[in-house]
Amino acid sequence: MAHDIVFFLAPDDAAATATRLRGPGAACESVTCHSIEPDSAIAEWDMFFEEPSAEAPLLEQLRGWAWPEWVTAPLNDGVEVFALPKRLTRALANATPAELEELAGRWTTRLWSEDGDDMTDDDLLAVLQGVARLAASAVNTGGGLYSWSL
Repeated sequence: MAHDIVFFLAPDDAAATATRLRGPGAACESVTCHSIEPDSAIAEWDMFFEEPSAEAPLLEQLRGWAWPEWVTAPLNDGVEVFALPKRLTRALANATPAELEELAGRWTTRLWSEDGDDMTDDDLLAVLQGVARLAASAVNTGGGLYSWSL
């Protein structure tokens, strides 16, 4: 099931956990996208930087990748809060415009193959560029990059 996701900065896991009930809110620097699975997006981005390839990963490859860690235990309300891996945060912070374009193209290809006409209307390159800016802030401040979704 696809979710609406807010990628946001937080100083630490405790601060990210505090967003669980109401979301990150306007006080947090954030980027929002719609109709995306947060854990598979994070895993795909991580896979792109760790094992570069222009080809979108097969679903089996993606499922076999290390998935992001929960910041809060999952409950039945549908809210998910994940911490992006530190290595992915660093990779996004240091990504070149060309790398972000390549990743956006690969991500779009995978989502289109899975969702077709039901794919998100978000500009995925703009989402990645925004998340990369958040990642740079996280690296510079010593904080973390998180996703909150419902």
